[in-house]
Amino acid sequence: MSKTTLITGASSGIGKTTAMLFQERGWNVIATMRRPEAETDLSNLDNVLVTRLDVTDSDSISTAFAAGIERFGKINAVVNNAGYGAFGPLEAFPMEGIRRQFDTNVIGLLEVTKAALPHFRANKDGVFVNISSVAGKVTFPLGTLYHGTKFAVEGLSESLSFELGVIGAKMKIVEPGAIKTDFAGRSFDFTNDESLEEYQGVAGTIAGAFEGIMENAADAKVVADVIYEAVTDGTDRLRYTAGEDAKEYVANRAAADDATYIAGVKAQFGL
Repeated sequence: MSKTTLITGASSGIGKTTAMLFQERGWNVIATMRRPEAETDLSNLDNVLVTRLDVTDSDSISTAFAAGIERFGKINAVVNNAGYGAFGPLEAFPMEGIRRQFDTNVIGLLEVTKAALPHFRANKDGVFVNISSVAGKVTFPLGTLYHGTKFAVEGLSESLSFELGVIGAKMKIVEPGAIKTDFAGRSFDFTNDESLEEYQGVAGTIAGAFEGIMENAADAKVVADVIYEAVTDGTDRLRYTAGEDAKEYVANRAAADDATYIAGVKAQFGL
């Protein structure tokens, strides 16, 4: 009997590439997204259920899980991929934007995870893959909100791994570096207020730095391959980096004390 994975944020980028990879490997896939009516590629694949799930909409989460279980009988893995990045001076963000960032990247991830727990507990089996980022390990200027969410994903995932062991399930954290997806487009929210003159120098520097980082970004298939490995390797390994730059970022941060790292970032961004 084929195994089944549910993937959030499967309309494009890492989520869509991961859905296609699992389907190619013989898995059933519940490919969830906010606007399934716009999806054509995944809808035409065998053993793929494309359905609506907005991580900020509780009803859509429970409905998607029910539809997936009705179609395939059992869910073996959940890939929490949906998310976006909010950057900019904290002072420039309205509270609505701050809440949206945490509601999507943290609260939504927790609610999807919570929805799967009774199913995993009943089956004494299941794997969560939470998509974090190197941004959950290192920080850059003007990333207060995004880094805050990804550091939260790292902590909640590690802590949750202990109680998952009690019910026979596993937690995996995947930390991508820069990836060639639309993250820098519709999944990237840069908020600025040019009247806040003190922040404009670093805002310009950050924008230029991101353009340079994305020029050397890896393909989304790199992350999809790591996600598949995390789900299927049968180990208790918790963290997986995805991309050569991710490995470098994580290693360099682990080797540096706070003062050294912060001095390096200030030098890099002219602070």
